[in-house]
Amino acid sequence: MTLLSFARAALLSGAMVALALPASAQDISESHLKAARDAVTAIQATAMYDNILPQAAFALKQELIQQNPDMQEVISKTVDEQALKLVTRRTDLEREAAQVYAKAMSEEDLRNIANFYNSETGKKLLETAPIVTREVIKAADIWQRGVARDLAQAVGTQLQELDKAAGKTAPAQPAPAEGEQPQN
Repeated sequence: MTLLSFARAALLSGAMVALALPASAQDISESHLKAARDAVTAIQATAMYDNILPQAAFALKQELIQQNPDMQEVISKTVDEQALKLVTRRTDLEREAAQVYAKAMSEEDLRNIANFYNSETGKKLLETAPIVTREVIKAADIWQRGVARDLAQAVGTQLQELDKAAGKTAPAQPAPAEGEQPQN
């Protein structure tokens, strides 16, 4: 293949890839993508994926060492070297995430998000969100048990009153929820 025909093939394949992309991906400006990258960074949108490569390397080491215990040092060194070569691919995820955010939100919205999460208040929200979420889940669990208990007691009381009015014997009260004390 000549250099000219190679260049034509590369140009044609690039055009085909561009045609395969959704129109919105082609229409995203560089400033919109920058705003998306800034927002992705500010909200730490991909931080939860930081352990993927180290976990994959650890699992591969374990598997290979189990199969070849006599090669433990070589396996560990080789896996570590190869994993380090893949670290640069982390930017691929950032780029993809920015594309997703840019397609979903306006450039102005993304700038506003980045500005907020880069502020002291936004940083505090990111820092405290896991603790707050855990505490809200605990509070919701307690609330749910209380509501279920109170509903069962209220229905039981009303059914007893209806039965008394009809001259029937009272049905048994529902059992208290696990960990709850019966109330009289």
